[in-house]
Amino acid sequence: MYRIISGKWKAKKIAAPKNFDVRPTTDFAKEALFSILENTYDMQSVSVLDLFAGIGSISFEFASRGCQDITSVEMNPKHTSFLNSTASELGFSLQVNVQRGDVFDWLKKFRNKKSFEIVFSDAPFEVEEKKYQEIISLVLNNKYLKENGILVIEHQSRMKFDHPNLIDTRKYGNVSFSFFEPNKEETTEIQNQE
Repeated sequence: MYRIISGKWKAKKIAAPKNFDVRPTTDFAKEALFSILENTYDMQSVSVLDLFAGIGSISFEFASRGCQDITSVEMNPKHTSFLNSTASELGFSLQVNVQRGDVFDWLKKFRNKKSFEIVFSDAPFEVEEKKYQEIISLVLNNKYLKENGILVIEHQSRMKFDHPNLIDTRKYGNVSFSFFEPNKEETTEIQNQE
């Protein structure tokens, strides 16, 4: 069970069937994350890509806060069906576009098609560090982030990232969020001077 913290469905509790193997982001961590994001972005005008969407804790939080363009990628068919039925029940069907698929395959398939202000990834904690690095590289190198965009990776606090695009890591107990900026576009002027 998780609850939507703010917005249209503030305090709404969402319970997933008992047999679902999910680990929704804690309220404490989610509240802190959205406080950071709302300082930078207007939720009503951003587009969001939620990777490993699970049962929608992050997707529905964005939707409740007025975000109109959310793409949720999740592999488990039970979870995607729950995402779709919950989105429909909450009146979020037009805002939340649920895509069933393996996140890595999905990122390879849709590269350079659409950019987002916010890409959020909450891979299962048992995923190896090199897989996290692969997500970072797929998102940053395939124009998934707009110029003013940010990639947020949720991970266990004991894992530390060493990456040139890493701008901040915030720790909330055993969960941390690492924030990555987009690759800088090389200007042709600089290249011509070399």
